[in-house]
Amino acid sequence: MFDEQNKRPANDDYLWDGSGNPDPEIQRLENLLGRFRSDAPAPEFRREVASDRSMIAARRGPILAMPQVLPRWIPLAAAAALIIAIGAGFLLLRTKRSPNSKSNWEVAWQSGTPQVGGQEISGAMRELSLDVGEDVVTGAGSQVTIQDAATGQIEVEPRSRVRLLESRTGRKHVALEVGTIRATIWAPPGEFVVETPSAVAVDLGCAYTLETDESGSGLLHTTLGWVGFERNGRESFIPAGAACPMHAHAGPGTPYYEDASTAFRAALYQLDFEATTQEARAAPLATVIAESRNRDALSLWHLLSRVSDAERPKIYERLAALLPPPAGVSRESVLRLDRRSLDLWWNELGAGDIDIWRHWEHSWPEPRIDNK
Repeated sequence: MFDEQNKRPANDDYLWDGSGNPDPEIQRLENLLGRFRSDAPAPEFRREVASDRSMIAARRGPILAMPQVLPRWIPLAAAAALIIAIGAGFLLLRTKRSPNSKSNWEVAWQSGTPQVGGQEISGAMRELSLDVGEDVVTGAGSQVTIQDAATGQIEVEPRSRVRLLESRTGRKHVALEVGTIRATIWAPPGEFVVETPSAVAVDLGCAYTLETDESGSGLLHTTLGWVGFERNGRESFIPAGAACPMHAHAGPGTPYYEDASTAFRAALYQLDFEATTQEARAAPLATVIAESRNRDALSLWHLLSRVSDAERPKIYERLAALLPPPAGVSRESVLRLDRRSLDLWWNELGAGDIDIWRHWEHSWPEPRIDNK
């Protein structure tokens, strides 16, 4: 689109003086390169130098002489071209990195004779780099620690198999195929992802234990911060002090605080993975409602989107009695599973802002290990 009065693209005003409609691509490059911006004053050039250069140019004749005043579009166009070139080069460096390049993960021997990339290590070879695509395998008496200084530390327990799938800026992606890991992560939220045969765990600034058996079923315990757990749109949010089971065929179950009653936890497991008919679900549903405490609002919130339309009003009434819905959240909107209403109610739990999860879930990787 052109500005008819000035006969130039309408967005050009944004290049001249910051007015007009900003070009999204230029704005993106400005944000990308903003960290290189300098607040230092521009250097001052003496008039004598400029005059001398003009005289020299004049003496060289008309072919080599440069005009004293360039059309203003030339330096601006050159600056824009430089920004685009630098930005393109920066993006190229990031996107051209080989997926099989060296990573910053180091494996430290703890006990036994674990294997790293098919190579057996022992106390005599205490540390070894872990490259993308390589496995860490521990036997019955073996333990190792995997660490990236910028990301965190993973303790690999005996009888475990872990693979490094991806290691680049903004994304560290590993697979726990079987066994147990204890992860302590200090990278920004959303950067560290652990895939299992049942679900994908996304770190949101935390420490947790994740275990899975040969069938792909297992359990996640969070000890610090909170973790997001997802498979095929089925989401679980696990804050510190809570746990979440997972099943190879159903994905993540309903999280619960670990001090919940045994009957409450057993009933949740039945609703998640075992009871399939309305008749079979009646008893565990009644147990969940009867056994739930204020603290168990965490589990009831998750159940809202996992029970049938006929069961949902019962869960709503119990949750509303324990934790009244905030302003703007109605019974009708919750029963139809309006995401905004559910998210607002989640934030009343005090377990973390769900907007963090919504931001990172769009960048999750596709699963790379088979669901069994």
